[in-house]
Order: sequence, then C-alpha cells, then structure tokens
Amino acid sequence: MRATSSPVKLVSGAIRAPGDKSCSHRALMMAAVAEGSTTVSGLLEGEDVINTARAVAALGAGVERLGAGVWRIEGVGRRGLTSPTMDIDFGNSGTGARLMMGLAAGHDLTARFVGDESLSSRPMDRVLRPLREMGLVAETAPGGRLPVRLTGGRLKAVRYAPPEASAQVKSAILLAGLRATGLTVVEEKEATRDHTERMLRAFGVEVGVELRDGAGPVVSIRGGQDLRAGEASVAGDPSSSAFALAAGLIAGGEAAVSGMLDNVTRTGFMTAAREMGADVTILPDGLATGEATVRAIARGSALRGVRLDPALVPSMIDELPIFSVLAAFAEGETLVTGAAELRVKESDRIRAICAMLSANGVEVEELADGFRIQGCGSRGVPGGGLVEARHDHRIAMSALVMGAASQASVSVDDVDMIATSYPEFFEHMAFLGADLTRADR
Repeated sequence: MRATSSPVKLVSGAIRAPGDKSCSHRALMMAAVAEGSTTVSGLLEGEDVINTARAVAALGAGVERLGAGVWRIEGVGRRGLTSPTMDIDFGNSGTGARLMMGLAAGHDLTARFVGDESLSSRPMDRVLRPLREMGLVAETAPGGRLPVRLTGGRLKAVRYAPPEASAQVKSAILLAGLRATGLTVVEEKEATRDHTERMLRAFGVEVGVELRDGAGPVVSIRGGQDLRAGEASVAGDPSSSAFALAAGLIAGGEAAVSGMLDNVTRTGFMTAAREMGADVTILPDGLATGEATVRAIARGSALRGVRLDPALVPSMIDELPIFSVLAAFAEGETLVTGAAELRVKESDRIRAICAMLSANGVEVEELADGFRIQGCGSRGVPGGGLVEARHDHRIAMSALVMGAASQASVSVDDVDMIATSYPEFFEHMAFLGADLTRADR
C-alpha cells in the first residue's frame, strides 16, 4: 500500500508510547524459559513481536493472548524448549531471529529458522560465531544468512569480545549462557542497550556488570540459573516515540508521549535533538519491568545543524532515519559518522536515508559510515518526492513525518511493513493532526 503525507500547520496532542519492541521480544523469550506462568502487559503487538510469540509457542511454551497487549506465557522451566514440527518464520525481525538463536542454543532441540526476503539478506554469522564456540551446531545459507538450521544442547561457557558494538550479539550470548556450563563473559567494545541484563534480573537471574574506562562494560552470567515467572510490564518504545516528537519539533505545536522507556542506552535521540536546539521537556512517568519511564513533550523549534558525536550513535541507531529528517529542517550542515551498522539493518539505511532526502530536494552526501546533510531550515524542505521504502519501516515512517512540514506532499511507495514495529502509527499521527492518506498501489 502506498501512502502520502501532506503539509499541516501544526501537530498537537498527547499519545501513549507503543510497547518497546526490544523489551517485548525479550519478555516473551524469558517468560518462555521461566518456571511457571508469566503475564506480560504492554506488549507491542506488531508483526515482529507476534512472530516471536509464535516462535516460543512452536518451541514448547504455552502462549495465550488475554487482551490488548496482555499475554500469558507458560514457561518450560528446567525441562527446556523442544524441537518444533515446522520451520520458525521470523518475517522481517532480525532481533527476534538473532536472540532466539541464543535462547535455543542451550536446549536439546533442532530447529530451522527462516525469514522474509529482507531478513534473509542480512548477516547472521556475527551471532552464530560465538554460539558455535559455545557448542551450537548451525548450518546456514551461503554468506552466513537465513535459512539457518541449528542443533542446540550442551554448551560450554566462553569469554568473547564482539568485534562490533551489538546488543543483539551480546544478548544472544547471554541467553545461551543461561544453560552453559560455567561463567559466560562478554567484553563489549562500547556500551550497547542493556535491556537483556535488566530483564534477566527482573526474572531473578544474577548478571554481573564490570564498568571499564575507555571501553564498554564486561557482562557475565553463570549457567544453570532458573528464571522466576511472575508479572512483567513492557515500557514504551523511544524509537517509535521519536516520530511523534519529531513531528512536533518540525511542524510546530506540541506533541507529548507518555510511558516512554528512559534508559541511557536509548536516549541518544533526545540528547542529539536538544543539541540541535529542540525544545523538549522530560518528566518522570513511572516504572516498568527493569526500566524507568518518562513523559516527553516536544514543541516547535528552530533547529540548527550539528556534528553528531559518534559516541551517541549506539544509543540512537534506530532513530537515525528520523534524526536525518530533523537535520533536513535545520539551519546549516549536519554530519553523522560512526554509523556503519546502518548498512546491515532492514535496508542499507545510509543509502536509503540519502535517497529519501534527495528525492525531496534536500542536499545530502552519502559517506561510508554516515551522511552529510545541508539543512533547508524551518519549513524549507521542498518535498514533492516519492520515497522508496526498501522494505524498511523506519524509512517509511520518517518520510511520512517529513511530509507533515515540507512545502509539498511526500509519498512512500510501500507502507505495509510499518505494522511490523508500530501498528498504531497512522492512528497516532492522525490524532496529532497529520494529514496521511493511503491507497492501493
């Protein structure tokens, strides 16, 4: 389905952040291997997370939807996950596939993981390499890609230093370490999002974290620990919240998002926006399982270009497409480097970002590990372009937010994949005053 976003005078209103996708995946996985029944509330019911729910069910956990965002998971406990009768399809979810490889690795099972065309083009060896060191047997398609057939079982602990900063690699190793013999240690190159460590603790698991100067933390987990079932609530997603907040900043008015996850490994977008001159207020808003939440309020702002600190990139890697939209409406040049990880997301996001902006009259230069944007100033983006989403939900949503403040409408060739991460996107944006229309291609 194609969609078009037309300019509006302002956006205004308050929404509740959709459940965080990263935390939703992890809540389902940990509940699946806990001893007893866990009720998960606030779960994001996008396609990616639903595929993870189907995956844990196929591996032997009991899964029941009780209501909107509320699910009951009957964990397998010490008896462990079991071999599925069919392929497990993760659709477009790299997080679901990679983390589940780690979770399944320690269990006596054989499973075949598959995905859609986009996911099947993305690398899996970065996760499989340490898991194989631990004892996982895995056969992949050429290039270390899906489909992957894996056989889990008796694992040994490892000490591993990932060559790249990746929360998915770290998390897969830690989840495998739950059933490995000995102490599993991950030496991070730099700090990445720590939702796995926080949620493991909420499920009763001891996780060691040693902070280091000039490098990321050393994270450890001892095998043989049992997960304790109970109540688990999912905080709101800051990556999805960024779209409404960005719309408030560039289209004027005031957009507020409540229940949003507040975690230093995920707040880079807010820090960067404020450096651009964004008027953003952050207020405490409660607690979720292992995480604090906040209410964020964004008001129309005159933005200025910045040289983004590469140290912020890991904490806003998923928000860089919408950050590029802020840069397009800023005065002056914005430079982003240190973001090579964008090359292996749902699309080559560096290339996709540059194509999105260029199609709408913004001067942008593609770099090996980022991009350089010459901002057009407030309401200065010409618009009028057709953006190729490239099967990437964040590119599609970023382009539609851009259209709300451009001089002419912005269209996206395909928006179906938005449901994978943010099924309420069109409803939320319309509530805030955006003018979005959809039509069959």
